[in-house]
Amino acid sequence: MLSVERIATGSVAMADGTGSMENGMTIIRTVEDLTALYGSSSEASLVKVTSRLTPDYASMIEASPFAALATVGPEGLDCSPRGDDVCVVRIADDKTVLMPDWRGNNRIDSLANIVRDPRVALMFLVPGSNTTMRINGTAVVSVDPELTGSFEIDGKHPRSVIVVTIGEVYFQCARALIRSQLWNPERFIDPASLPTPGTLLKAAKADFDKDAYDREWPERAAKTMW
Repeated sequence: MLSVERIATGSVAMADGTGSMENGMTIIRTVEDLTALYGSSSEASLVKVTSRLTPDYASMIEASPFAALATVGPEGLDCSPRGDDVCVVRIADDKTVLMPDWRGNNRIDSLANIVRDPRVALMFLVPGSNTTMRINGTAVVSVDPELTGSFEIDGKHPRSVIVVTIGEVYFQCARALIRSQLWNPERFIDPASLPTPGTLLKAAKADFDKDAYDREWPERAAKTMW
């Protein structure tokens, strides 16, 4: 059991010598120290992890129009929002999900990572539900014409499809969404109170024409959604 003592800066130092001080903070650097601090996992948090989709897990994912896709590459980590007007992925089988790469900003950060390091993670949100789904696995980028063509919408299809092989899948504890009240309309922020995309861009590049960008964006987005 860890014992702690307060130091003048207000951070916590481990009396048994665990952790290290950096800039007035006590830093945990070993899994053993983390386990001593947090304790063991509950049975439910462990048994929920499966190596393939169960029917119930599949139904949760099929209800999700939005996911965050995390990838890793030589330059570091990336996390990209992904959305669709129906399920954000197509379930091919209980070990495989397919994610069409619809049009975006053409940075291709996620794809560039995947072709060099196949490890990926997905977190699925279901509107109105506090239960999220997670997949950890590996992926490849497919440009097979039959596959990309199978996602056709309004005569357009994605240039590539991310094929994810499931390593593990499980649902996430609901506490984070409950605490954030993410789906509570009374907590929604008025977009007019926030900086516009053009304003954000001008903060990064002083001579950027923010007014033209904000004015042209809605029409440009509508024409390039798929």
